[in-house]
Formats: sequence, structure tokens, C-alpha cells
Amino acid sequence: MRVLVLGGDGFCGWPTALHLSARGWDVLVVDNLSRRNIDNELEVQSLTPIRTMGERIAAWKEVSGKAIEFENMTVGKEFDRLVALIRDWRPDSVVHFAEQRAAPYSMKSARHKLYTVDNNLNATNHLLAAIVESGRDVHLAHLGTMGVYGYTTAGLRIPEGYLKVTVDTDFGPAEQEILFPPNPGSIYHMTKTQDALLFQFYAKNDGVRVTDLHQGIVWGTQTEETRKDERLINRFDYDGDYGTVLNRFLMQAAVGYPLTVHGTGGQTRAFIHIQDTVRCVELALKNPPKAGDRVKILNQMTESRRVRDLAAMIAGMTGAEVHNVPNPRQEADENELVVANDQFRDLGLKPITLRQGLLDEVTDIARHYADRADLTKVPCVSSWNTRRAEALKSETATVATAGVKNHARSA
Repeated sequence: MRVLVLGGDGFCGWPTALHLSARGWDVLVVDNLSRRNIDNELEVQSLTPIRTMGERIAAWKEVSGKAIEFENMTVGKEFDRLVALIRDWRPDSVVHFAEQRAAPYSMKSARHKLYTVDNNLNATNHLLAAIVESGRDVHLAHLGTMGVYGYTTAGLRIPEGYLKVTVDTDFGPAEQEILFPPNPGSIYHMTKTQDALLFQFYAKNDGVRVTDLHQGIVWGTQTEETRKDERLINRFDYDGDYGTVLNRFLMQAAVGYPLTVHGTGGQTRAFIHIQDTVRCVELALKNPPKAGDRVKILNQMTESRRVRDLAAMIAGMTGAEVHNVPNPRQEADENELVVANDQFRDLGLKPITLRQGLLDEVTDIARHYADRADLTKVPCVSSWNTRRAEALKSETATVATAGVKNHARSA
């Protein structure tokens, strides 16, 4: 089986490419290395040292004997090249990670909002149109997000994509099944809701087979394949724009920086370990929708946790301080989140849940590479609006100063 992994140089894309290659797939990574360019823009690097794409691919060949191909291309800008690649390379499947993935980054400024919309929506539309133009029957698996549903309390177990409703008509009540109503909390999340509409259209109009994976927040860094050689190591983002909450907490604890809990910490989020991410993608590729089926939507998460409970757990493990800081996001202070994930369980996923050994592994990585950390980049300074920005200014300097002092004492 042949698969294109778009965005295959990224946090989820690289371990997915390795995982599929290890299991016998012919893999071609397509990436324009934009995430590396964003590192330069933000002046912060992955905590773990990331080798060049050429070194990564050579290292994988050396340790596994398997080849991964690479094409430097901007999906969403180079349509003719994309069509030709699909026609010539003849993939059975495409995994679509080629989107700007961080909500805080998408809200940094008007320019970042424009970039995120332009990049994400054009990438998705170009890919769908290219599949149709190529004339090939290609299964598209897309990495979406649970965040399309927002972070308010839904009042029900969030289903996998579709909701049965009863509507009043002139002829009495009638049952319908609709997409679960989206409620995006950032420009990034908004682009994912628009992706969903594009998928519905192309599936209905052109018969494109699509699986949309609504993923929770990813934690952990290493997978079975990335552990094989340091040159294969995955990204570890800890900064306020790209660092995911649990990884950030573990890194902060490792270097003696207070755990920064936004607001009350009453936000409930869905989580998934990076190893389960790659397993879920593989399961999705092995179980595609049939021609003519509607878009297949799966909730790619394994558990839900409240942020303040995560902070308390890690503080109990490590002795770290917990600091509540103003929340830069325009969101509910407290919410409940109950999510259905029956389809992946039915496909055989045995979920990895938060447990001591894997948390320790992330902490050990953070300690090992602590000298690469720039603690001035830890606070989240991307505010959703001007009111949130003003509240944030008054606290960021205080917490950052405390973090640097604690780090100095623990060094």
C-alpha cells in the first residue's frame, strides 16, 4: 500500500510516516518545512534537537532498512505539481497534516489569522480538487480536532460527527441526522470546521472517500519508531504558542518553572498519547469508507481531564509550584467534556491513558534537553482579544520572573 503523508515533517506527521513505513507501507512525505520556518519566526526551537529532513530519512533507512521518499512542496499553492504527484506516484491513501496546527499562533495577530485561513483552507481544497482531477480513487484521512465543538459544556456525550435531531415540519415532527454543531474557539479551530464542510461537499459531489479524525490534545513525544535513534526524535514544543498543555506542564516541572494554569484551570480537554495518534491513523487507513459513503468521522481521543487536575497530579509527582494566570483565551472558565470514541475501540484500539511511566518518560526527555530551553518563551502571550491581552500583561512578567528564579535555584 502506498501513502502520501502531507505535513510529514511535523509533530504528528513525522512519527506517523515512520509508523506506517515500519508496517510495510510505501511512504512519501510532502512538506514545505514551514513549521521549521515558524521556529525561526518565533525565535524558539524544539526542546529536542530536530535533524534536517535528509538526515532523518537517512537515519530511518539505516536503522530500519526501509526508504521514505520526500517532496518539498507547498500544498495549497502548487496545484499542478500536486495533481501530477497523485497521478504519477499513485497513492492508495493520503494523510493530511498539512495545516497550521496551533490555536494560539492563529490568534497572535491579524497577519497570523490571515495566514492560518489561507494555508489551511487552501491546502484542504487543493488536495480534494487534486484527487478529483487526478481521476484516482484515493482515500483521504484528515487530522482534525475535537476543538471544532468548542469548550463549553455540550450537555450530552459528543457523538462521532453526526447528531440525530427532530425538527418540526408542516407535516409533523421529522428525524434528521446533521453534522454536530461546531462552536470554534479560535481561527485555527474555525478552519477545521470549514474543512468539514469541504469534505461533505466533495464526498457528495465527487464521491471522494474521506475520513475526518477529530483528535484530542496530544501528549508525549516518542513513539516506538522515534526511540530507535536520536536522529529520529520527535518534536517537543514547550513555548506558549505550540506547546500542548500536558507536555508544557511536564517540561516546566522538569526545569523548576511554575506550572502555568490559565484561569481557574476548570477547562476540560480530551487527550491522546502520540503513540495512539499514529495507531489511530493506521486503523483509519485500514478501514476506509466505501465509495459513495458519507464522510467517516471518528473521535480520536482516549480520555478527558480537567487542566487543574493535571497540574495537581504533576505537582504531586514533582513538587512543582502551580501558578494560576489570566487565561489568554476567550472561553468558558469551567466546562464538562464527554466524548464518544466507540469506533476506534471497535477497531481494536487499546488506549494509552495517563500513567506514571509515560509521564516520567516525557519528564526525563525534558530534563535531558533542559539546557536548550528558553524560559522566556514559556508564557502564552497570544491573546484572543484586547480585554484578554490587558489581563495577561499584568501577570506574565511576574510568573516569568518567578520561573527564571526557580530554574536558577534548581540548576
